[in-house]
Amino acid sequence: MKNSVNKLLSAFNENIELNKAHWADDKIYHSLGCQFNKKWLANIVPSELLSRSLKEIIDMIMTLSEGDNFYTLFPDEIYTPNYGDNWGRFANYIELNNRAIAQMNNDKCCCGLVNSIKLLPAIPPSGKSWANCVVISQIFPNIFGDGYNKGPYEENSIYGLKLNSGYSENIISFDIKDKISPEEQLKAFCDLCHFRGIKAGFRMIISEDQMKIVKEGQEEIFRWNNDEHVQIYINECAKLMKLGFEAMFIDSAKHIGGYDMQNYTGVGALPQYHQMQYILNEIRLRSQRNDLSFAGEKSSDDFERYKNMGLTTGTDYITGDDFEKVKELSTKLKYYRDYAPGVEIENDNYEGGISYEQRLHRISTALFANEIASDKLPSFMQTNDIFPLRYDTNTHHIMMTNPSYSTDGSPQSHYENLFAKDDGRNYNHRLGIIFAHALCR
Repeated sequence: MKNSVNKLLSAFNENIELNKAHWADDKIYHSLGCQFNKKWLANIVPSELLSRSLKEIIDMIMTLSEGDNFYTLFPDEIYTPNYGDNWGRFANYIELNNRAIAQMNNDKCCCGLVNSIKLLPAIPPSGKSWANCVVISQIFPNIFGDGYNKGPYEENSIYGLKLNSGYSENIISFDIKDKISPEEQLKAFCDLCHFRGIKAGFRMIISEDQMKIVKEGQEEIFRWNNDEHVQIYINECAKLMKLGFEAMFIDSAKHIGGYDMQNYTGVGALPQYHQMQYILNEIRLRSQRNDLSFAGEKSSDDFERYKNMGLTTGTDYITGDDFEKVKELSTKLKYYRDYAPGVEIENDNYEGGISYEQRLHRISTALFANEIASDKLPSFMQTNDIFPLRYDTNTHHIMMTNPSYSTDGSPQSHYENLFAKDDGRNYNHRLGIIFAHALCR
């Protein structure tokens, strides 16, 4: 039986025999100081990858193989980069809005997962001392109009999902489902992440009025006091972990158990503290994995509260604006190997205001503000931190809406117009230089 990557290639009528790619030789960046260079593409804009065929991208992924080991067929067995069971405590989390980069054909939206694969060559691989982890924004169906884009100011929030009803039409390529199942498409994504030396994760919400359960074709509003709903939630997450995902970003996690509710902006009740302990433990048990990372939105200085809940890290505790403060916190928490708050570059609520210079400074701080690299704090980035968006949109806007920026109804035009152009390319080049100096520490 073919592996998932080969099945994906075959589903697109592509030859599974791989060839060295030379179409971006002048865009290959590599780490400085490693015997076997870690490689990725930089000095690019996303349309240069999103407009390529899947075969061209997988050829490039093979070409960027660490140690120059080229495989003419994608290996049957791929293992996640091994940074120990508590890898998530030190990782850099990079959220890709896979819905925003999906294929926009007039008002239809699909294939966000394949397009996420197409961006993998431009994601720096994990470093010598810590992992990079790509977190995709959407996997499950959206409750506000799944499979369609809408106007730039029409509600189409990514923060509403349906469980027990398969996977999103925004994300999965359903026109090839008779050749490769949605689960195998997700596994292929994870395998390609792992081959690139990158961990894989997904965003999940916990506000009950923002979720629906589908049973026998009927929708029910999710309720945390309904054990059947809770078991479906756990099983959906555990299934993804079995497919190869290993990190889960939990929206509104700070407020679990009624904590700091005056600042809670979600809709509906949240799980109780002991209930979340049970849920996270069950996801580990049912997926039979001890190496999972659970990252919570927002943190506070009550680290034991989050650690004992089962979380690995949290956001919005410190930014990368002050190098010395981040370095001081890294030193203070270097013996906290199970939980530490992360350095925030940008979060999903970002509506603008951070310059390129400030953003690059924050990323540099996140990577270098430590005595030794193996003691670094985790960090959190968005698509915008790797590939800057066009000037009149922002991260939160494309989480709340799903517009096409195509001027002629074609996918290619959307890819070209969603992101910044010449200044975005220059930013991506400068980011590449920062990672080149960081990966071998």
